[in-house]
Amino acid sequence: MVAGGGAGSAALPGQGGRARITVRPGRRPVRGRTPFAVLVVILLAAGLLGLLALNTALNEGSFELSRLQRQTTVLTDEQQGLQHQIDQNSAPDALARRAAELGMVPAGGMAFLDVPNGGKVLGSPGPAQDGQPVKRSTAEPWPGKPQPSPSAQPSGAAPSAPASGGDTTVRVNPAQPAAPTAGGGAGR
Repeated sequence: MVAGGGAGSAALPGQGGRARITVRPGRRPVRGRTPFAVLVVILLAAGLLGLLALNTALNEGSFELSRLQRQTTVLTDEQQGLQHQIDQNSAPDALARRAAELGMVPAGGMAFLDVPNGGKVLGSPGPAQDGQPVKRSTAEPWPGKPQPSPSAQPSGAAPSAPASGGDTTVRVNPAQPAAPTAGGGAGR
């Protein structure tokens, strides 16, 4: 056996048992891995740019979501405050107090019509009990709406006269029933 060689292998002459690689001029080297490496680098770069764009879009959406959640919280608090205010103003005691401020008096005896039984009157009707003259309220009855001037009273309104003592008071008079007109309007 020859040193460095295996069984059945023959050494080339002049090699001394080693194989030699030589490059022959005139032959082009074969392109091996270069196009594949360029393709892999391009795909990786495109993937990274896509991930960056996706991450940016998600972060923008997250900021928008946070802003909308804060806005929803503020508007919900405002809505609850307004609902609480409506509940307070529509309570029976608040309505009675406001009616008294506007010069209204409680109704007298009430009567109801029983229409299914031929229009029978149930209860005993009575006028509202007008007490002492009511001082004119300085509170605005409908905030935000302009009030008519006292000189622009409707033709059927009772004039208000100041009471003795210099206070401006209003006497609440029940409305006079309207007289039927000559045409009736029913024959049309």
